[in-house]
Amino acid sequence: MSTPPFPSADLPASRPAVILQVLPALKTGGVERTAVDIAVATQQAGCRALVASAGGPMVHEMERSGAKHITLPLDTKNPWRLWRNAARLAEIIEREGVDIVHARSRAPAWSAYWAARRTGRPFLTTFAGIYNFKTRLKRAYNAIMQKGELVIANSQYTADHVHHTYHTPLNRIRTIPRGVDLALFDPARMRPDRLVALAQSLRIEDGLPVVMMPGRVTRWKGHRVLVEAIARMERRDFQCLFIGSDEGREEYRSEIEALIRERDLGGIIRFAGQVKDMSAAYMLADLVISASTDPEAFGRVVAEAQAMGRPVIATDHGGARETVLAGESGWLVAPGDAEALAAALTEALALPTAVRTAMGARGQEHIRANFSKDRMCADTLQVYNELLERFPVAQS
Repeated sequence: MSTPPFPSADLPASRPAVILQVLPALKTGGVERTAVDIAVATQQAGCRALVASAGGPMVHEMERSGAKHITLPLDTKNPWRLWRNAARLAEIIEREGVDIVHARSRAPAWSAYWAARRTGRPFLTTFAGIYNFKTRLKRAYNAIMQKGELVIANSQYTADHVHHTYHTPLNRIRTIPRGVDLALFDPARMRPDRLVALAQSLRIEDGLPVVMMPGRVTRWKGHRVLVEAIARMERRDFQCLFIGSDEGREEYRSEIEALIRERDLGGIIRFAGQVKDMSAAYMLADLVISASTDPEAFGRVVAEAQAMGRPVIATDHGGARETVLAGESGWLVAPGDAEALAAALTEALALPTAVRTAMGARGQEHIRANFSKDRMCADTLQVYNELLERFPVAQS
């Protein structure tokens, strides 16, 4: 990975820069994945990476790179605890000689903001989601994410949202799309035994096309829309798998299972649960679906699937407009429109395999050129560099 000077050679630095990332926890998720990737890249660039969170299963992976995890109860929204966390973070900033405080989520961002102000350190935020609000109070709560000296947006869609919703000046916004790990999501590295083992585990039937919808089992991901779309289709010679955990949302999952029975689609659609080897899962799919009814700030599934050479059908909003080449690597359909999704599915499944393969290749090329993890890390380190040059507080 090519990275910029870090810190800049023009700085009167006598030691490596220290970057503190702050987020609620290090459980599985896009924000957490990105935080770990950036911590590893920071260490590889010769600087010190600190991550403060309530902990989680990704701590071990991060610490293997030499990064340091600091456990704090940052997964709270309690105002009193937020203030206490701010005091603790200020102590850490001073003790560890932190140069930049980088917040990745709203509640801990408030604590990080107060701590950064108290210690005179530059405050950086990453807007990784489109935070809905119905009241002025909620809008004010969300606005912490645009209080950074610089604000990283994880897609152009997110950048536009930050600018128009919070009136953040464009010269403070840096658009750095989420990055796909191309070493992990690479069809050329896929071993046949992984595919065979997963196909058996998922009980995939030979000879039938596989339509796959990965993602958390939650309402806005659009499971109902896909069920209704398949119910409108004439053909029944394919199988559809919902990949992902319901994370305790048993009532919603039961609702979708009832709808599947009601539409007499039990022989086609089923929940397959959580899958750890997602690169193999994408390889087993003929089509990958993202039916989100709310705009996704980036849309990790759409990017990962295309990195694995799979054509996609996604809803025509949010980050998917940037990652999907409509008509070339996949289809974009109106959100919540079961009829449009049914038409796209019918068209996609009717295409010769060679045509779908060519679409997948175009998508893979697009993702590799524009949405790689290496590019995301290099661009983020450049933002760190920019802040170090503008605010060489601890360095000097």
